[in-house]
Amino acid sequence: MERKSYRRAYEGCLKRVQKPARYIGNEFGSVHKDWDKDPDMMSFAFCFPDVYEVGMSHLGMKILYHMLNEREDIVCERVFAPWDDMEQEMRGNNIPLLSMESYIPVREFDIVGFTLQYEMSYSNVVNMLDLAGIPLRTKDRGMDDPFVCCGGPCAYHAEPLSDLVDFFILGEGEEVNNEIMDVYKTWRSSGRDRDAFLEEIVALGGVYVPKFYDVEYNADGTIKRFEPNRPGVPKQVKKRIIMDLDNTYIPENLIVPFMETVHDRIMLEVFRGCIRGCRFCQAGYIYRPVRERSVDRLVGVADCAIHNTGYEEMSLSSLSTSDYTQLQPLIDRLLDITVDKKINLSLPSLRVDNFSMELMEKVQKVKKSGLTFAPEAGTQRLRDVINKNVLEEDLIRTANIAFKGGYNRIKLYFMLGLPTETYDDVRGIPELGKKVVDEAFFSIPPEERKGRSVSITISTSFFVPKPFTPFQWEPQNRISEMEDKARYLKDNIKSKKIVYNWHNSDISLLEAVFAKGDRRLGEVLITAQKMGCKFDGWSDFFDFDRWLKAFKTCGIDPEFYALRRIGYDEILPWDYADIGVPKSFLIKEHKKAYAGQTTPSCREKCSGCGAASFGGGVCFE
Repeated sequence: MERKSYRRAYEGCLKRVQKPARYIGNEFGSVHKDWDKDPDMMSFAFCFPDVYEVGMSHLGMKILYHMLNEREDIVCERVFAPWDDMEQEMRGNNIPLLSMESYIPVREFDIVGFTLQYEMSYSNVVNMLDLAGIPLRTKDRGMDDPFVCCGGPCAYHAEPLSDLVDFFILGEGEEVNNEIMDVYKTWRSSGRDRDAFLEEIVALGGVYVPKFYDVEYNADGTIKRFEPNRPGVPKQVKKRIIMDLDNTYIPENLIVPFMETVHDRIMLEVFRGCIRGCRFCQAGYIYRPVRERSVDRLVGVADCAIHNTGYEEMSLSSLSTSDYTQLQPLIDRLLDITVDKKINLSLPSLRVDNFSMELMEKVQKVKKSGLTFAPEAGTQRLRDVINKNVLEEDLIRTANIAFKGGYNRIKLYFMLGLPTETYDDVRGIPELGKKVVDEAFFSIPPEERKGRSVSITISTSFFVPKPFTPFQWEPQNRISEMEDKARYLKDNIKSKKIVYNWHNSDISLLEAVFAKGDRRLGEVLITAQKMGCKFDGWSDFFDFDRWLKAFKTCGIDPEFYALRRIGYDEILPWDYADIGVPKSFLIKEHKKAYAGQTTPSCREKCSGCGAASFGGGVCFE
């Protein structure tokens, strides 16, 4: 079928599916290039392994899409996972996975790149490759097939995908993606084989090629040996990082979707990294060290984005927005350009220990956004174990400020199943929620109480031990333990003003399996996709029994990865990645957790984590 025929057939499916706006493209700000104008133009398919409205909320996609398209020798087009109704139409009409801008089959692109934000999207990666008609295994791809690559946070521990992915990009992509395309341009006309291209990009740094490493296993299933199998390949791949964020690429024109997306707003990235060191948080370690953008640069970007998009909300993006050192002057200057235009300014990722009345009054000048805080644990003992460094009085003080400021609803996030957790810690969650409810009585004036209904939402997720954290050696709770704790928490909520929501325990177990898994899980992924597994982060599709059947078919025990305590001396499936924080530091933090000892934030005292090696000296003087 010719390209024009694919487009006609694809467009014919739109009248039979929900939300056709997911597939039509041509949004304001999208980039369209003439493929036939320059036969030497390189092509990159930027694939997001989830539905359109999730993918279009991802800041990284927006940055790299526009950055690559600013080059005259590259065409970059977007690809999203079609929802089930559209996929059935496509398979029934023999339509392969197509790009959004030009309706060109993804298999015709030079490089097909996936961003890995979440382990539960792995099955969608397999499904999209299958729908595209690209051989699933790297060993089956030839010179006419595209290279398949992956980046994003999960690329640091993506061994389960190693049989399907030609190379992984570790770290920040603004520089290395352009370097890879430059190498590809030269290689394409050289007549050399695919391995020659992979060997060249390994030399760039920040690129991991699984086929260049051999893995041998012990009889008990642990890794016996993990070594490079050819000269010039490093034992560990050091992540790529950009120290000067003011000079990194930020697109001036953003795509404005025709439909509502998950984060339907301007996202202003104020800094990367985190100073806090929460021991469960992978992002807090892999994105170190902290690097901030200047106020002038941020205000300029914001003004341009407002002019070019028409969005009615702007969100400050980071792992902990209230830790930005110039937050107050930044907000003041942003309000100067947003208030008159009725653009709401939202500040997610706020901490309870640095929330103030002044800050609250500023961010609600246009409208009140919801307030969400994450104490993570119900007792101070457990908050010390996880190094949250937040006190109960911090939360109560913040609730007091919020209620006095007119807020009626507060959301609180916690985790169940954290290392050393007891049922006393679980019971501490509803007790803490009740104290927040009680604070409303003391902070709201008597004359206002009658007309105000206070509501506290408690949400819990289950702890998933993640690589590159001090808790990477920890086992996860069994499903029965998770559910028992959730029920116990629910039974201990006595206030009608508290609403309780909790995460799916089956999904949490599977997330742990693929977070800590090795390359033997590749066959499980392929088998599960054949059985119909996809969109596993969505309750509409997740089928745990189907996954268990896939594990059994492949002779793999998922409990080996999720429920086993790992020894310090074991070779880990993610040891190929060097994030700048050595394993010795993580071990020290793990031991401090069991001793109940906290580590101060990076601005209070340098803990010597090693991340400063990227810039020299210590991160903060």
